[in-house]
Amino acid sequence: MTTPISLNQARGVAITLTDRPIVRSLMAVAFAFIVFGIFIAIIGRDPFEVYAKMFEGTLGSKVGLSEVGVRMIPFVLTALAASIPARVGLINVGGEGQLYIGAWAATGVALYVDFPTIWLMLPAMAFAGFLGGAVWAGFAIALRHFRNVNEVISTLLSNYVAILFVNVFVFGAWKNPTGFGYPYTANFEVESILPAIADTRLHFGLVLPVIGIIATYLFLSRTRWGANMRAVGGNPDAARRRGIPVLRYLIIAMLVGGGLAGLAGMSEVSGIQHHLRPGISNSLGFMGFLASWMANHNPVAIIGTCFLIAVIVVGGDVLQFSGNLPSAAMLILIGLVLFSILGFRRFERKTE
Repeated sequence: MTTPISLNQARGVAITLTDRPIVRSLMAVAFAFIVFGIFIAIIGRDPFEVYAKMFEGTLGSKVGLSEVGVRMIPFVLTALAASIPARVGLINVGGEGQLYIGAWAATGVALYVDFPTIWLMLPAMAFAGFLGGAVWAGFAIALRHFRNVNEVISTLLSNYVAILFVNVFVFGAWKNPTGFGYPYTANFEVESILPAIADTRLHFGLVLPVIGIIATYLFLSRTRWGANMRAVGGNPDAARRRGIPVLRYLIIAMLVGGGLAGLAGMSEVSGIQHHLRPGISNSLGFMGFLASWMANHNPVAIIGTCFLIAVIVVGGDVLQFSGNLPSAAMLILIGLVLFSILGFRRFERKTE
């Protein structure tokens, strides 16, 4: 025979449930979808029909799921590019530019280095992409150390420099002479292309974010270096007094973050585009940055936030094709989700 629960006990259970981070995040997401549904109704669309078509076109078909996976690859990598520096107190807004430089470096290997097999070419391209993104991020940490330039400013502005840098090559020396005047490089050889999975656009670049998430989680939570990084991010002065080489950790965190964003660029040119062109990234780096902040820079939670953003972005394309809603409207939903999660988090801190 069960004992009835008193009102105070019920309230305690409700408070305990809502104190869980996952539940709070789900509540924030639900709130954002409700607000966006009201917006849809105001502009004369049926929110139930819009949401039904959105989820049917993304999670209800093999093609939709594969497209969500395609978007998640660069989202996760660029989210980690923001998450790892955040552990030492750095704000890396340069994932977009680091992605471009990684794509540029990987393309250089694909076009001008002759490896006879895919087993040599793809690792070489991945290494070049990682190195390119890391070097580009390294400029920001060098400016911070030598000239006291805030990394938020330097990484943000470097995004636009990187885009123009890539354009110099695709409009100039690397422009395909048989491309009918279009600004893109020659198509990659088969050895330079990440193989597709199950006849979809999803490709084996999927292993990059999987390895990145696992390695980041284990490194940050299971190693002395990860503990030292948390100490540096929490209080760099105290960490310095404890003998922790703060500058070394700042450099490593920024370089690894930039390198992961560079891998995102490599996966885009090798797995999706098969050549380098202007505009290879449709704000992928900025989306990853948002995903990291939504996840509170937690490498495991990043999987969920990137999945959500990928569903919304792909769903926006589905709705645009069906004529129900412009895809740009889904940026409003992403913004609402972001502000809802951050708002719920801020409310929690005030009530603690």
